[in-house]
Amino acid sequence: MDWYDTIFELIDMRSFSNLWFWIALAVVWSTASHWVLGVPYDMVARARRHGGQAAADLEDLIRINTNRILFIASVSGLWLLGFACFVLTGLVLLGFIYDLEFAQALFLLGFPMSIVGALNLSTARLIQEEEATGEALWRRMTRHRTMVQAIGMVSIFVTALWGMYQNLSIGPLAG
Repeated sequence: MDWYDTIFELIDMRSFSNLWFWIALAVVWSTASHWVLGVPYDMVARARRHGGQAAADLEDLIRINTNRILFIASVSGLWLLGFACFVLTGLVLLGFIYDLEFAQALFLLGFPMSIVGALNLSTARLIQEEEATGEALWRRMTRHRTMVQAIGMVSIFVTALWGMYQNLSIGPLAG
């Protein structure tokens, strides 16, 4: 038995039975719900509690990030959309038609994050159109974070169900 066989015996390399996939899933959704429009959510809470300079810093950072998001969308939005659709379609075909588990795992990570990306764009446009400041801005950011967390909960639930189904239908690797 060589080292390659030992490693693959020790670590199951299938996606849904691999601990690293589940850690990555948790990190992705934890990060997505903490960084709301590229702004750490604790800044929103601090601005709401203390006001003053914290609120001014938050408004500046949100203005910078919303302008950045909207600029990228206006300059290369169609290309990014086309590329994202191409990648997601490829993952669907490889994962669910050709039964490649790694592609299924990547799709179950990538598709909900693409929804979050569209939500980021929508929220950035709303903030810019409303010229939101103060309490209205904080409510918008809280609402956005709640929607991201809801998408994350549904995504984790669906991924867990699909992962359990895959693990039960395939069973342990024969050695």
